[in-house]
Amino acid sequence: MSEQEFRRALGYASSAMDLLKRGQIPPYPQFYELLYTYATGVNPTLNQRINQVFRDGTATAELAERLYNEFLKSQDANERISSVSERMANRIEAVHDAIDTAMATANAYSGTLQSASGDLGQEMDEPQLRMMAQRLLGETRRMQDANAQLEQKLEASRDDISALQRDLDEVRRESMLDPLTKIFNRKSFDEGMLKAFADASGGGQPLCLMLLDIDHFKRFNDTWGHQTGDQVLRLVAMTLKSNIKGKDMAARYGGEEFVAILPETDLEGAIIVADNIRKAVQAKELLKRSTNEKLGRITASFGVAAYRPGDTTSSLIERTDRCLYAAKHAGRNRVFSETELKDDDRIIAA
Repeated sequence: MSEQEFRRALGYASSAMDLLKRGQIPPYPQFYELLYTYATGVNPTLNQRINQVFRDGTATAELAERLYNEFLKSQDANERISSVSERMANRIEAVHDAIDTAMATANAYSGTLQSASGDLGQEMDEPQLRMMAQRLLGETRRMQDANAQLEQKLEASRDDISALQRDLDEVRRESMLDPLTKIFNRKSFDEGMLKAFADASGGGQPLCLMLLDIDHFKRFNDTWGHQTGDQVLRLVAMTLKSNIKGKDMAARYGGEEFVAILPETDLEGAIIVADNIRKAVQAKELLKRSTNEKLGRITASFGVAAYRPGDTTSSLIERTDRCLYAAKHAGRNRVFSETELKDDDRIIAA
């Protein structure tokens, strides 16, 4: 860590402690993390909420806990799926109980009708008929009430199950995304590659792969800090995602590397897409939100390769990777395709 980054982090830490004192919030680790994040300014929505809390003078440990859970606490996808499954099981059990109750009421009603049928086969005077009618009316009303309750419970269960299905879909969607950049993660990319390969090999359609790496990202992190570095990663991810379309798929490959699968795109078209993204990244000037200090511009290097019959996912990724590092070796901030790749090109350090 550089001296400048150390002093910046120390300033954030001091601000967080001051805010904890101001709100008389216990300096527990989660509350310190919440207000440290606030001090960095990397989450505008969080900052708006906390600013409102301090304006209203309503800061409490309970409110801080809710904000921490909402904005910072990560919940494992498996844990969330287990929670949804448990809620689903409870709802199904409640439906079964309601059905059992309704069936018991129906059986009792059936027994009453059978008993009344037997009685009607015998001679009955008017008072006896009146009593039987009252008994049947009472049982009928109980049956109606039971059916109404069952309908209500089934309706509530249908709404609950729909909500649970939405929750499950959301968990599934989030499990496919990179938590920082909100584009697809490496696992999603691997699955996308398998599908793209199946389509390309079976249908004879072109397929290209693009890798990009942010130039001098470590130097940028050391100079401006990891919080600002995270903003750069989000910016590049957003730029990549907004410059592809249709069946294309953008993902974070790892660290400061991103990847795009470009089905139904030939090499010439993929090079054009990559260069458009390169120019879009370079055109964005970075500003520090808290001070409007200009941080300069970032650039990225790109490697592009096309699917060939007989390729595996690994061979296409390896060829694209060689193009990327050849672009780094050639001076960075450029697109390098496999047509430019020489036999003696080797992967070199970024």
